[in-house]
Amino acid sequence: MSLKLLSKPPRIKVLEAVGAIGDGRIKLVGVNKAFVRSSTGEKEYTVVIVKDGVDTFRVFSNDNGTIFKNYIGYPIISLLILMGELPLDNTIAKALSGVPWKELNEKYQKYAVVENIVVSRAERLGVPRTTIDEYVNIVYKKLGLIKVYFDESLMHQ
Repeated sequence: MSLKLLSKPPRIKVLEAVGAIGDGRIKLVGVNKAFVRSSTGEKEYTVVIVKDGVDTFRVFSNDNGTIFKNYIGYPIISLLILMGELPLDNTIAKALSGVPWKELNEKYQKYAVVENIVVSRAERLGVPRTTIDEYVNIVYKKLGLIKVYFDESLMHQ
């Protein structure tokens, strides 16, 4: 069994994960498995997380960030939040629901631009940028404190 340590994702993936929760795109099947629909609804990712100690996890997810870029993809972050391993801010989740992530990412090709658009939209819905930044900082810091290993053998669980 070869395990590969995943790196921290781009910060925007925290927002994308919370947006997926806000959209209700995560279908839990058991305590550590979920199916996560993409923002367009055309893809469904399988996510499995096994806790292997206080700050260590083995995971499987077939999203592009995890598979091709070796970082903790937003479907994994979403499930970690729903498992209570990372914090959830329901106000931010609600403000980030309905964001066309794929469309924005493809159109602008720069996460910083997309993040600014998404945060500006949330501000118009009454959530201050500082609140969102503080939340992302907390989650991002926690992501840096845990070890998340990709384990392909979990695919069939």
